[in-house]
Amino acid sequence: MMPARHFISLLDLSSDEFRSLISRATDLKNTRNPDFQPLKGQVLAMIFEKSSTRTRISFETGMSHFGGSAIFLSPRDTQLGRGEPLEDSARVISSMVDGIMLRTFSHQTVTTFAKYSSVPVINGLTELLHPCQLLADMQAYFEHQGDISGKTVTWVGDGNNMCHSYINAARVLDFKLNIACPVGYEPNKEIVDAAGSRITVYNNTELAAKNSDLIVTDVWASMGQEEEQKKREIAFKDFQVNSKLMDIANNDALFMHCLPAHRGEEVTAEVIDGAQSIVFDAAENRLHAQKALLELLLAH
Repeated sequence: MMPARHFISLLDLSSDEFRSLISRATDLKNTRNPDFQPLKGQVLAMIFEKSSTRTRISFETGMSHFGGSAIFLSPRDTQLGRGEPLEDSARVISSMVDGIMLRTFSHQTVTTFAKYSSVPVINGLTELLHPCQLLADMQAYFEHQGDISGKTVTWVGDGNNMCHSYINAARVLDFKLNIACPVGYEPNKEIVDAAGSRITVYNNTELAAKNSDLIVTDVWASMGQEEEQKKREIAFKDFQVNSKLMDIANNDALFMHCLPAHRGEEVTAEVIDGAQSIVFDAAENRLHAQKALLELLLAH
């Protein structure tokens, strides 16, 4: 029996696979065929330690569109929250389902699950990476501007899980990434170093935004960091995406945000609701990109 194929990081895809996944996601978006049910009878277990809107709805709907089903599991109502070893949980859960998607605090939870699971494991978000969002973001960029290879993307804000996934996307799809973050909030050095000369880190948004084709940001305090909100508001006050910053980027630059957004903090309402924003296209693409991913991992 072939070992299960997992999706823990964008680095699990080759650049050809990433591009064909985007292309497939766009096909699925444009032509919905209710008779196409490649996952008929299959079950996806979805384990959530963190609350979710887009991740839960997209995976559940995607499984349903493909003729399968999804089970929502939270630590509150399973043994996971009562200290059952992850290794045991992974072995047991994977013996009863066809795939497992996890949205967890610790990245190690996902890698441990993958090690002991007999079925594909999907990273639905950890504190280190958020690769599923990048599938949707890149699909949106390709739909509006074509291939991103050789383009310049600017990340504004915290060096968080989204920033790390953008760094990995730069490696796989071969684009340049400028990162503008306050001192002390830089991304993981190992992840940055592994991407080589494609990545430049700035502590100034205007330098980073110059000649950019896409500007991306995220909330100043991620889930689990709410108690740092006040401190972060001070540190990030000059790291807002506003019209002035968009004007420094290329004329046809696009804007993205993984949502939920705090208008007036990391981005102004004018930008997120404006003509350059493809935020809601990318949000919808979570469904289509994840259907393409589920098909890749689970359809036999």
